Amino acid sequence: MREDNDLSQKVIAAQLKIHQTTYSDYELGKLNIPMDILDQLATYYATSVDYLLHRTDEPKPYPKGRDI
Repeated sequence: MREDNDLSQKVIAAQLKIHQTTYSDYELGKLNIPMDILDQLATYYATSVDYLLHRTDEPKPYPKGRDI
């Protein structure tokens, strides 16, 4: 989604308050992305964590208050 929105790793890393190399390592699969970072990314892109993890093709976020 970052590239689709023409954003640099540096911009997203700054938004997440992490170092750019840490963000790069997430993208490269060198580090597991912590849940709090996934949550921040989902909020930033207005999508769901499941969409970011390729568990769904639906980019819309889940409605608030939805029971699992």
